[in-house]
Amino acid sequence: MWYEEYENLSDADKREFTRLVNFLLSHNFILREKFDTKLMSLRINPDYRFIERHFEIFTNYLSIAGWELQKDNNYGVISLYNRFELNRARLKKFDTLALFALRLLYEEEREKLSLRKEVIVTKGDVVKKLLNIGVIDKKPAERDLKDALNFFKNYQIIEKMDNAADDYESKIIIYPTILFIITNEKINSIYNMLGEDFSDEENDLTEEE
Repeated sequence: MWYEEYENLSDADKREFTRLVNFLLSHNFILREKFDTKLMSLRINPDYRFIERHFEIFTNYLSIAGWELQKDNNYGVISLYNRFELNRARLKKFDTLALFALRLLYEEEREKLSLRKEVIVTKGDVVKKLLNIGVIDKKPAERDLKDALNFFKNYQIIEKMDNAADDYESKIIIYPTILFIITNEKINSIYNMLGEDFSDEENDLTEEE
């Protein structure tokens, strides 16, 4: 049983297990490759490898509380979903629009990708996309954009490549996790939503979370 496997872990691995369970519950996703701001390049994420090695223990432990752990080897994404649709993150109107813009940018650039699953854009690209699709009629407040990007960073959707820079030329990596948040099917529903009176009510980050 999974508990016996857990008991066979070293004390150090048990501490890692506890840390990563809490990380998953707070961030929903873990990536196989993460951008290292010190090295300024992507590197293999040891957290992903640890969960991969002990995937059955994590899966069975989390399932007791109604959580389902999934692993996509193609995109290198480990995802956590609540089977009862509880603990769902909520988005403000602007956050939803910014997330949609990021998803469209990812879709446009992914055809240019070869082995890499990540897309690099700028903050200016996000604003330009928002203006081009007509969901805003002027540049957003810098605070709103900054807060939205920080929110997405927390959920492993993006990474800021230029931590010191805060202008429209600063670069952002869009991780493949965005495909698990806004699926192709959900793109259409968001289009329909935008065609209606898109209120200021908060919206779900995903259908499952």
